[in-house]
Amino acid sequence: MLDDAKPIFLQIKEQLEDSILNGSIPIGERVPSTNEFAQHYKINPATAGKGINQLVDEGILFKKRGVGMFVTETAQEILLEKRKQQFFNAYIIPLKQEATKLHIAEEEIIRMLKEEEQR
Repeated sequence: MLDDAKPIFLQIKEQLEDSILNGSIPIGERVPSTNEFAQHYKINPATAGKGINQLVDEGILFKKRGVGMFVTETAQEILLEKRKQQFFNAYIIPLKQEATKLHIAEEEIIRMLKEEEQR
């Protein structure tokens, strides 16, 4: 199911990334084609192609001419590093900024994280 709040090509890209990260599309496996995405979601193939081509540009997918797109050997590694950086930017930096405003020491943040872990 697609969400109107985010561009369709990004949603397709993220779906593929998630499937690669969780192993449901393993290394070396063929991913659905732009036409398959277009037919499934009733969208223009160029829209699906935009998301898939970004994954090719990032080294996550590679093209076998006349056969399709496949997951690269390093796809999971690349995606993990990318997602870790996104996590850092989206959560750690704002957490640290807010903690500084509230005068919460690093040790206290660590204690809070450990306390949450035990729940």
